[in-house]
Amino acid sequence: MLELTIPLLIVLLSSALCSGSEAALFSVSMVKVRQLAESNRGAAAALLKIRERMGRPIATIVILNNVANIVGSIVVGGIAARVLGDTWLGIFSGALTFMVIIFGEIIPKTLGERYAESLALIVARPVLGLTYLMTPIVWAVEKLTSPVTSGRVMTPTTNEAEIRLLANIGRLEGIIEDEESEMIHRVFSLNDVTAGDIMTPRVAMTYLRGHETLSQAKSRIIESTHSRIIITDQNIDDVMGIALKNELLTALIDQEEDSMLMKLTREVLFVPENVRGDKLLQIFRRSKQHLAVVVDEFGGVAGVVTLEDVLETLTGEIVDETDETTDLQAEAKRRNKSLLAKVVSKEPD
Repeated sequence: MLELTIPLLIVLLSSALCSGSEAALFSVSMVKVRQLAESNRGAAAALLKIRERMGRPIATIVILNNVANIVGSIVVGGIAARVLGDTWLGIFSGALTFMVIIFGEIIPKTLGERYAESLALIVARPVLGLTYLMTPIVWAVEKLTSPVTSGRVMTPTTNEAEIRLLANIGRLEGIIEDEESEMIHRVFSLNDVTAGDIMTPRVAMTYLRGHETLSQAKSRIIESTHSRIIITDQNIDDVMGIALKNELLTALIDQEEDSMLMKLTREVLFVPENVRGDKLLQIFRRSKQHLAVVVDEFGGVAGVVTLEDVLETLTGEIVDETDETTDLQAEAKRRNKSLLAKVVSKEPD
């Protein structure tokens, strides 16, 4: 019986190793593999090589698995016929098939999926080595199957919807905080909003006329809650630049009250109304400015947008002790309705 038992165990063990290895390699996500590879572990580097080109390693495993199952079963069947006789051969063949399915396929694949990360790291190097050794055979198989497998489209490792879903799952399972999950969702919304969505509309803008003197604009400068003030010509659409409030106050202290505001202006950024939030953030970083004038499709001033407006897309509303209105866009709509009501009330019957 020992003559039959040892080959049988070899067949089952070989089949189990191939099935478990295949399941483990497929079950580890590419994101996790890259994370492991950053630790500079040799096994993780081998695993990354396998996952970046799965075709040949999996072909190697499948070939070995079929050799173990088919050739091994033939060899074991021949030994069984000699040891047990033809009478028991049919029963033994059925039992062998059952054992291969249970112990060579189902259980190993279940364990391979359950302990995917650990098993994948263990088998990565041996599988990579066997792949190199069996390159001629695998190459021949690839050529035979290329009419069917060629033209396969490479799918991305992950996508925005999956990351959003993982953030929600992580929040529900307590792995990440509610605030962290919300921040992840807000990051993805940054390229969905435009300057027109987050700007302060022109009806709510604070601006001063460039031909005014510091003396004429003194009270409005002092009362302004903004650190940067738009300076315009006679028409609001003719923006001359911006002035820093602290520089205007310094000039007042230095008794330069007769100086015109246009002399104290700095260059201002202009951005289109449809520029996305992520691009807008890059513009602010490159220019090292915190405010931009938003222009509409006709070149007129639609409003102003600040770096704080962009950051609020990520963090939510930022309000300090000087803010009287938390949502300037809502305030602008209220003012528009109020102005429209006044115009309508003045129309003759």
